[in-house]
Amino acid sequence: MKAIRRFTVRPVLPEPLRPLSDLARNLRWSWHAETRDLFQSVDPEQWAASGGDPVRLLGSVPPRRLAELAEDRRFLRRLQSVADDLHDYVSGERWYQSQPGELPAAVAYFSPEFGITAALPQYSGGLGILAGDHLKAASDLGVPLIGVGLLYRHGYFRQSLSRDGWQQEHYPVLDPNELPVALLREEDGAPAQVSLALPGGKQLHARIWLAQVGRVPLLMLDSDVEENDLGERGVTDRLYGGGSEHRLLQEMLLGIGGVRAVRTYCRLTGHAAPEVFHTNEGHAGFLGLERIAELCAGEGLDFDAALESVRAGTVFTTHTPVPAGIDRFDRELVAHHFGPDAELPGIDVEHVLRLGMETYPGGEPNLFNMAVMGLRLGQRANGVSLLHGQVSREMFSGLWPGFDADEVPITSVTNGVHAPTWVAPEVFRLGARQIGAQRTEDALTVGASDRWDAVGEIPDQDIWELRRNLREQLVVEVRQRLRASWRQRGAGSAELGWIDGVLDPDVLTIGFARRVPSYKRLTLMLRDRDRLMDLLLHPERPIQIVVAGKAHPADDGGKRLVQELVRFADDPRVRHRIVFLPDYGMAMAQKLYPGCDIWLNNPLRPLEACGTSGMKAALNGCLNLSVLDGWWDEWFQPDFGWAIPTADGTGTDPDHRDDIEAAALYDLLEQRVTPRFYERGQGGLPDRWIEMVRQTLTLLGPKVLAGRMVREYVERLYTPAAHAHRAMDPDAARELAGWKARVRSAWQSVTVDHVETSVTTATAELGTTLGLRVRVGLGDLSPEDVDVQALSGRVDEEDRITDALTVPLKPVGGPDTEGRWVYEGPLSLDRTGPFGYTVRILPSHRLLASGAELGLVAVPSEEAVEAAGVLMR
Repeated sequence: MKAIRRFTVRPVLPEPLRPLSDLARNLRWSWHAETRDLFQSVDPEQWAASGGDPVRLLGSVPPRRLAELAEDRRFLRRLQSVADDLHDYVSGERWYQSQPGELPAAVAYFSPEFGITAALPQYSGGLGILAGDHLKAASDLGVPLIGVGLLYRHGYFRQSLSRDGWQQEHYPVLDPNELPVALLREEDGAPAQVSLALPGGKQLHARIWLAQVGRVPLLMLDSDVEENDLGERGVTDRLYGGGSEHRLLQEMLLGIGGVRAVRTYCRLTGHAAPEVFHTNEGHAGFLGLERIAELCAGEGLDFDAALESVRAGTVFTTHTPVPAGIDRFDRELVAHHFGPDAELPGIDVEHVLRLGMETYPGGEPNLFNMAVMGLRLGQRANGVSLLHGQVSREMFSGLWPGFDADEVPITSVTNGVHAPTWVAPEVFRLGARQIGAQRTEDALTVGASDRWDAVGEIPDQDIWELRRNLREQLVVEVRQRLRASWRQRGAGSAELGWIDGVLDPDVLTIGFARRVPSYKRLTLMLRDRDRLMDLLLHPERPIQIVVAGKAHPADDGGKRLVQELVRFADDPRVRHRIVFLPDYGMAMAQKLYPGCDIWLNNPLRPLEACGTSGMKAALNGCLNLSVLDGWWDEWFQPDFGWAIPTADGTGTDPDHRDDIEAAALYDLLEQRVTPRFYERGQGGLPDRWIEMVRQTLTLLGPKVLAGRMVREYVERLYTPAAHAHRAMDPDAARELAGWKARVRSAWQSVTVDHVETSVTTATAELGTTLGLRVRVGLGDLSPEDVDVQALSGRVDEEDRITDALTVPLKPVGGPDTEGRWVYEGPLSLDRTGPFGYTVRILPSHRLLASGAELGLVAVPSEEAVEAAGVLMR
């Protein structure tokens, strides 16, 4: 019979064991080996049955066992040691506290998903895992971050396969009382809540659940509360589920409700108020509107001044390299949810709409674009690899008309991964044996060095034994998961004897695991099945492949790719050499990355913004075999991996491109990769392979750390944003907003009227300095409002300047009788070959983060160009 109501009955821990509760509720256990070892020793069988979840473990341990442990002095000493270590970790000084300068008092980090641990399934893929790693690294470094997200009652879907290999989705209900979270409560004990106004006088209420991620609090909003109607209760039902209005309400709750949750948390706990708000992708962009509303109500600012104040302290990170990956809503749907009868009634709906409308060439004028709003609300923005920064500047260049893409104010901070989460314990122990546990931990968390030279002293035999041990563990894991998968598909035990021979711990093992959108090309390896079979079944140099990945529930194309791969892997001829494991998630990943020898990645370049799975593999000594996209484009060296050549010319037919790149992949495996793995040196070891593993750890290891990434955010984005926030007091905000309005209205009168140089010949000698004289019209503006610049450098065949050098020009005297100003400056001919220059005028103000911020630029007219002399060639 089905229960009519469900309760979570928690154990009463004996007094000596009370610290276990604190340890279970702080998610540091998910990356701290000593804490996990302690919980495992409580009850090894129940620990395995709980999936390594301390909260579930403590709910299932028999009282008799707890009583035994309460009398076990050895266990109590271990418990006290681990509890003291956690106390020191959360209260002691770390990297952030030792930095000079005025760093932000606090940073609020908003993301639609967070992958902290499999025990808190609130993630779908790379964006969430990255956000979780960001929080963990911030905790290790002592960065005063507050994470903000949603608590989804179904999380992301669980994946299984039908008998014919079709993906099936399941949505188990998550009970927050069984998760490592706690309700944030008011001083009287009542659950803290935030509310949003909905059209028609309705309200959307949400409670705030708190997950403690080391030192970092993660606030998660949950709309499944009794005060809501059935429709509103379902707002936080599923991650990336539902239609447009459902998604819009999720994103309003995340952004607007999230700011209110942060204010509530700071009020109740005394945590410093954030000076910087970091928007991780566009989903949380509405947070800027709530902060504008706060300033309008609290400081008496008008919308434009409040906007300047909010922009100063906002960082926006974009993760998508294609417009289709961005959430966009119908203009009327957004208008319906804001204004007098809905949320933020004090803000004119037109102001809201203007922030997200695609008012640029090629944009859709009736669509509200969340990334566009994020860029307009953030004074600082970044992509997540060098290549992705470049792609983002080109993709969003319409917001900064008149500027070359490389001047669009979007920088890049390349993603990193949280080493203590993703490095296998065996790899950590090998490092600790070499340099000590504390130095190894510091190297993996702070990541302040460029090289890990100590890896060079580890004997070849130790590296090779480590790699085989990890491969053997993966084989065991794969067989267990494969057997469970086939049982779910309806197979009986008598059919599954072959699984005992699946994979071989001495065969070159390739991993491929990720989401399954079409651009990641899950089935590229199947392009020539005969060649793949030859590779899998080679008599001397075989390979074996472990594949995992989820297609979005609404993506039938992605599901067909999964089915195609599964059907190939079901073939009795090769099923011992290639497997598909359903339900890819963090628990599987933590076994998969260390156990593979090669991590394969073959997206369509440049559609991989960063891609971090190969980083996690690299930290375990796995070599990358990848298209030069995302982070691999930036850091690839032949010393530690292989680059799959791409055929990404614009005229290449997609099918032909896949054929070319698949053939290149097979060639690499046949001619370069497998020979190196199987060839043995004089000592019977694959010396050249081991050297590549060593180089991967030595040179790539320090680069791919989330500690390095978070330090870059602090130094390059958070700290400048905090300084800009402090400078933008109400008076400064009003001044800047008024100045921008004046400049915009006057800009049409700003002109470059005449340009001349002291040399008019078509050739000149290297090292020559020319005198440049420019006559400009500033209309109602003054020289204090603008920068007049000369840009010079080598030119291409279309006379476009590359690698431009910018030199400021200075006004000479006052305006002439026509109100024109003369500017002069030097022009150095510092490069040989085709050389050119131009002149431009930009708005200039002390509170601007970039000269391109307003998207305004004046350049010479054709008449002025004719007088400027010719290009130097």
